[in-house]
Amino acid sequence: MGRGKLRIYLGAAPGVGKTYAMLSEGHRRIERGTDCAVGFVEHHGRPRTEVMLHGLEQIARKELTYRGAAFTEMDVDAVLARRPEVALVDELAHTNVPGSRNAKRWQDVEELLAAGIDVVSTVNIQHLESLGDVVESITGVRQRETVPDEVVRRADQIELVDMSPEALRRRMAHGNIYKPDRIDASLSNYFRPGNLTALRELALLWVADRVDEYLQQYRGEHNIRSTWQARERIVVGLTGGPEGRTLVRRAARMAAKGSGSEILAVYIARSDGLTAASPKELALQRTLVEDLGGTFHHVIGDDIPAALLEFARGVNATQIVLGSSRRKTWQYIFGPGVGMTVARESGPDLDVHIVTHEEVAKGRGLPVARGARLGRSRIIWGWLIGVGGPAVLSLALTHVATDLGLANDMLLFLSVTVAAALAGGLLPALASAAVGSLLLNYYFTPPLHLFTVADPKNIVAIVIFVGVAVSVASVVDLAARRTHQAARLRAESEILSFLAGSVLRGESSLDALLDRVRETFAMDSVALLERAGDVEPWTRAASVGPHPVERPEDADVDMPVGDHMALALSGRVLPAEDRRVLAAFAAQAAVVLDRQRLQSEADQARTLAEGNRIRTALLAAVSHDLRTPLAGIKASVSSLRSDDVAWSEEDQAELLAGIEEGADRLDHLVGNLLDMSRLQTGTVTPLMREIDLDEVVPMALVGVPDGSVDLDIPESLPMVTVDKGLLERAVANIVENAVKYSPEDETVLVAASTLGDRVEVRVVDRGPGVPDTAKDRIFAPFQRYGDAPRGAGVGLGLAVARGFVEAMSGTLTAEDTPGGGLTMVLTLTAATGRPPAGPISSAIAQRGRYA
Repeated sequence: MGRGKLRIYLGAAPGVGKTYAMLSEGHRRIERGTDCAVGFVEHHGRPRTEVMLHGLEQIARKELTYRGAAFTEMDVDAVLARRPEVALVDELAHTNVPGSRNAKRWQDVEELLAAGIDVVSTVNIQHLESLGDVVESITGVRQRETVPDEVVRRADQIELVDMSPEALRRRMAHGNIYKPDRIDASLSNYFRPGNLTALRELALLWVADRVDEYLQQYRGEHNIRSTWQARERIVVGLTGGPEGRTLVRRAARMAAKGSGSEILAVYIARSDGLTAASPKELALQRTLVEDLGGTFHHVIGDDIPAALLEFARGVNATQIVLGSSRRKTWQYIFGPGVGMTVARESGPDLDVHIVTHEEVAKGRGLPVARGARLGRSRIIWGWLIGVGGPAVLSLALTHVATDLGLANDMLLFLSVTVAAALAGGLLPALASAAVGSLLLNYYFTPPLHLFTVADPKNIVAIVIFVGVAVSVASVVDLAARRTHQAARLRAESEILSFLAGSVLRGESSLDALLDRVRETFAMDSVALLERAGDVEPWTRAASVGPHPVERPEDADVDMPVGDHMALALSGRVLPAEDRRVLAAFAAQAAVVLDRQRLQSEADQARTLAEGNRIRTALLAAVSHDLRTPLAGIKASVSSLRSDDVAWSEEDQAELLAGIEEGADRLDHLVGNLLDMSRLQTGTVTPLMREIDLDEVVPMALVGVPDGSVDLDIPESLPMVTVDKGLLERAVANIVENAVKYSPEDETVLVAASTLGDRVEVRVVDRGPGVPDTAKDRIFAPFQRYGDAPRGAGVGLGLAVARGFVEAMSGTLTAEDTPGGGLTMVLTLTAATGRPPAGPISSAIAQRGRYA
C-alpha cells in the first residue's frame, strides 16, 4: 500500500477562496468517478461555501467536551474506516481540542496519507511556522496555530489561491467573509490594505521558491548541469571593494531590460578568520542590492572562481557580472585572476560581463580585515629563492664570474637571504642562510670541495654571515606579524565603530545584524537564543543561515549575553582573538532585540491610546451632540401628544418643523459618523467619471439657509474627473462649515477656476478664521476650533470632506481669506474631454445669490 498524495490550496489571508476551491476540486473528482468524501470542512457561515457542500458526502465528526463546552473535530478513525480515495480536510494548521487523537490536524492528515488516502487541504501563508515572526511584524498578531513548513513543502501539489487586497476587502465589506458585527473591526485592523499586500507578497514569494525547488530537484535527479534560462538571473560577484556599487548598478540596468529578471549579489569569503572586505562597504553594497530589488548572498570558499561558478550554476543563473581586476600589471605573473578564470571556465551557458570602473589597475592594497600575513604565493617564492637562489648563485660564481673573494661572495649570498626573507618570511630565510653557509664552505672556503674550514678568519666570517641572515629574517617576520596585527586591529576598530554608529542611528533590524555577524566571521548560520529561566528550554529569538542550532551547546561558537541569552554560531571554531569582536556583536544583538520589543509595545500603546481617544470623542458626541436634537424631537412629540393643551395650527406646524429640523440634524451627524468609519476602514471606492461642476455644486447647497451662499461657476470650466456623490458630500460639508462660522450679514462665496490641468473650488467665508498652527488640526476627526454659534456637530465634517477628496486624488487645504476669514481650497483633476479654458474673464455665466 503506497502513501497517499497531498494537495494544498495556499492563500494569503482568510476569505480568498481556499475552501471554495477545495470543494470545487471535490466536485470535479466526483464527476470523474473518484470516491471523494469530506473529512472536515468549516464553512464559517459563508453561504456560497455552504452551498458547495451539497452533493458531497460528509463523514460524521467526533464530539468532544472541553471545559464544559461541546466541540466537534475530524474523526480520524471514521475516515480510516470509510477509506475514501480522496478526503477533503480543511484548515491544515488547526489545533485540535484537548483529548483528540492528535494535537494538530496536520498530524491527522499524516495518518490518512500513511494509510494510502489522498488528501486535499487548505492553509494560509501566515500559519507557516517559519513566517510567524514576519507575519507578527506586519499584522501585529501572533499566529498561535502553525504548521511546520516541511509538512507543506512535502505536498505533491501546492496551488496558490490569489486575490487582490481591494477585491478581498470588497468581499469583506459585502459580508461574504465575516458577520456584519465583525466587518468594521476586521477592515480597520487585520484586513488593512498594507497588511493584505504584504501577506500576498509573502505567499507569492513562498510559492515561487517552491517552484524553484521543484526545478532544482528535477535538474538534480536528471543530472542537468547546464543553465535553463527560464528567466534571467544575473549574479554579481563582489569583492567588498569600492567598485561593488558600480557593478550592482550595472547589473540592475541589465535586469531592467527584461521582465522578471533577478539580481543575486554574492560575496565569497575565505574560511580563515575575519573576512577580507570592509564590513561597512559590504553593508552599503548589501543595502544597495536590496533597494534595487535583488538579494545578497554570502558564500565561503577558498577557490574563488570555482565557488562563484558553483553558486551561479546552483541558482540557475544566466549571466555573471564581474569588475575589471584592481591588480597592477606586474601582479599578473601570479595568475590570470578571477575574472579571466571565470570567463574561461563558465562554458557556453553562462555569459560573463567584465565591467570597467575607476579602481581598475590601482592595486588591491592590503586586506582590511584578514590582516597582512604573507600570502601563499609569497611563501612559495620565498622558499624558491631561499633554497634555489644559493644554488643558482653558486653555479654562477663557479662557472661564470671571476674570483671575487670570500667577502664579496658572502655579501652576494647575504643578499639572496634578505630577498628570501622579504618574500617568504623567517623560515625561507633560515633555509637560505643554512644552504648558503654550506655552499660557501664547500665551494668558496679553502680547502675547496670539503666541508672544513682551514682559516679561523673564514669561520668567523661564516658565523657572522649566518647571524646577519637570521637577524634580517627575524626582523622581516616580526614586521609581517606587526603589520598583520595592525591590520586586524584596524578591521576590529572599523567593525566596532560601525556597530557604535548603528546604535546612534537607531537601526533596529535584528536579522540584518545577525547577517553581518555571519559575513564578518564567515559562518554558516547565526542564532540569537534566549530562555525565561535557568531550567527553561531555549528558544530562537532570531536566526539567519541554514540549519541554525537550538541550544548553545550544539553551536561551534557561543557567546553568552547575560544569564538567559546567547549568540550561537555554526560553521567553524573561532580563534580566541575573534571573540572580542563577537562579544560586541552579541551585546548589540541583545540591545536591538530589546529595542524591537519596546518599539512593538510602544506601537501597541499608541494604537490603544488613539482608539481610546476616538472612543472618548465618540462617547462625548453621542452623549451631547446626538442627545440635543433627540431632546428637541422628544419635547415636540410630547407636546403634540398632550391632551390638555389645544395647539393651534401655527403651533403644530412650528413643532413639526422642529421635529423635522432635529431629524435632519441627527441624519447629518449619523451620516458623518458612518462616512468617517468608512474612511478609516478604507472601504470608500470612488466611481470616477467626467462631470461638470455646475451639476454638483448647486445640489450640495440644499441644506444651507437661503441667501447665505454666492455661486461663481463659469461655463468655460473644463469637466472634472470625480465621483459625483463623494464630491457633493464633500462640498456640502465644507459649505455648511463655512456658513456656520460666517457672520449673520455675510455670505459665503463658492467660486471655481482653472490652474493648468487642475480645477480649484474655493469656499470663502468672513468668519473669525483659523491660525496657521491649527489649519491642519481642523481636518482631524472630532476636532472643532472655537465655538459654533449656529448649530453643533461632532467635528467630523471637514475630516470626512478631506477623506472623500483625497479618495478622488484631489486635495483640500485651508488658507486665510484676505481681510479676515478662512478659505477652503478644493483641487480636482480636470478631465481630458474638454480643454481647460484660459483666464476667466469678467463675464460670468453663472453668478448670483443661491436661494
